[in-house]
Amino acid sequence: MINKIIKFTIILFFLPNILFAKPEFFEEGISLFNKKKFEDAKFKFEQDIVYNPKSELSYLYLSKIFNEQENKILEEQNLETVMLLNPRNEEAIYSLAKLKLSESDYEKSRELNKRLKLICDIFCNKSDQLKIEIENLSKK
Repeated sequence: MINKIIKFTIILFFLPNILFAKPEFFEEGISLFNKKKFEDAKFKFEQDIVYNPKSELSYLYLSKIFNEQENKILEEQNLETVMLLNPRNEEAIYSLAKLKLSESDYEKSRELNKRLKLICDIFCNKSDQLKIEIENLSKK
């Protein structure tokens, strides 16, 4: 009986700290990202993912960090994760299409851009510009 009371007390004491820590990691990551402190921001986004494995925004920001660091493999992995979590994330689709274009994978870039055009709300103009860019580069 005493063990149960002790366990219950410990849970009550630490649970609020765990619950309130979740948004802090993401917000701190955003702040560090905006200050271009990418390694520190990366750590905060990874911490957020530990507490919230479905945090599509943390994965999206990790992809942006890897883009800045020119690590295309990890950038692509994180963009794919975002799209797995939310297939309608326009920014992830657009960013992956741009990444594929930079790798001269015109077909994949076209396919992603068509997908973006079907669902776009915010990225419609960028999708139109990307289509022109794909066509111009694929002709060379």
